[in-house]
Amino acid sequence: MKDISKYQGIIPAFYACYDEKGNISPERVQALTRHLMKKGVKGVYVGGSSGECIYQSVEERKTVLENVMTAAEGRLTVIAHMACNSTRDSVELARHAESLGVDAIAAIPPIYFHLPEHAIAAYWNAISAGAPNTDFIIYNIPQLAGVALTMPLLREMLKNPNVIGVKNSSMPVQDIEMFEDEGTRGGRTFVVFNGPDEQLISGLIMGADGGIGGTYAVMPELMLRMYDLVKNDGDLNEARAIQYSVDNIIYALCATQGNMYATIKEVLRRREGLDLGGVREPLYNLQPEDMPQVDKCVELIDAAMARWIR
Repeated sequence: MKDISKYQGIIPAFYACYDEKGNISPERVQALTRHLMKKGVKGVYVGGSSGECIYQSVEERKTVLENVMTAAEGRLTVIAHMACNSTRDSVELARHAESLGVDAIAAIPPIYFHLPEHAIAAYWNAISAGAPNTDFIIYNIPQLAGVALTMPLLREMLKNPNVIGVKNSSMPVQDIEMFEDEGTRGGRTFVVFNGPDEQLISGLIMGADGGIGGTYAVMPELMLRMYDLVKNDGDLNEARAIQYSVDNIIYALCATQGNMYATIKEVLRRREGLDLGGVREPLYNLQPEDMPQVDKCVELIDAAMARWIR
């Protein structure tokens, strides 16, 4: 059986890191990687939604992953998201990721055209075949991809021995239970990650092995504390109270004109001294009138840290 301990924990989704001209900044990629290592997270999820992957070229995505791996020095679990609209590009990224020694690759379904499930399975299996010695994780995010992971599609994908788990970002926590139950049938090793940050403790209680989330990196201490409370038989009332605080922070991060990730990057600049640049158009950057809301986000995170992190 495969060792899944490297996937059990808090894994922030990695942010796109740009220079002043909007180009990928290797230095800032490495700085964010080292920052997250110091915070004690289990790993990083590179090149997903938070990494603005659909707005980056294949070569840019390679550059990001190369610099994450350089800075991580084997001390983080690295899951690299491969999906592009083209199978050919996705396979190229998968080969590259395996050459770097990532722990796992992952992919959403193809987007825009609504493909039948046999075509989605063929797409995922082609990506997996591009990295034949690397674990493969299905990324289920129906609200953005436009297609949901069904049980028949999961069963088809489980015929591929490299399929190790699901990153589940659908809102029903029942999906976590269903995917975990199906994936572990017959003693198979399988992991399910909770995706929606607003329900981390719910997902963990329902059996998620870990969490991957887009707001984790702006407040990793709070996510780590919730994980510890749930997984190590801690005080669930405290875990729920922290989750409520986190949810209020998330709602505040979403309340600017600018994209949430633009807000997060500004909060990281203020609280941690990390300059990661802005977001890439058509994502909308922060506006001057957003700054009072950014102040509120900083205040909410500071207050939650003061209250819950000992």
